[in-house]
Amino acid sequence: MRNDKLSVQSMDFAVSVINLVKYLQEKRESVISNQIGRSGTSIGANIREAQYAHGKADFIAKLQIALKEANETGYWLELLYKTSYITEQEYKTLDSACTSIRVMLISSINTAKENAK
Repeated sequence: MRNDKLSVQSMDFAVSVINLVKYLQEKRESVISNQIGRSGTSIGANIREAQYAHGKADFIAKLQIALKEANETGYWLELLYKTSYITEQEYKTLDSACTSIRVMLISSINTAKENAK
């Protein structure tokens, strides 16, 4: 089990997303729940893959995929809020966690790119 900040936060976020998906499925919402379930859990999976990358380029590529998935997840969260599936407070909490992960990913990608030069 990884305990660096990015790994921990992405795992905690994935757990929150899975719980959200369970709630959405109880409400019989399947389209967005499937989408956010895939993108929200993919963030941490790609971060985990990056830890065993085949070099700097692969490491950066995996983190960039995680960043894209985090951005997509932010879209689904906003859509869930705007369609009243989640409350404003739930949206703010989840979006804040997602944004925090995006910020860390951007920083990690930029650092890795600088170190690759």
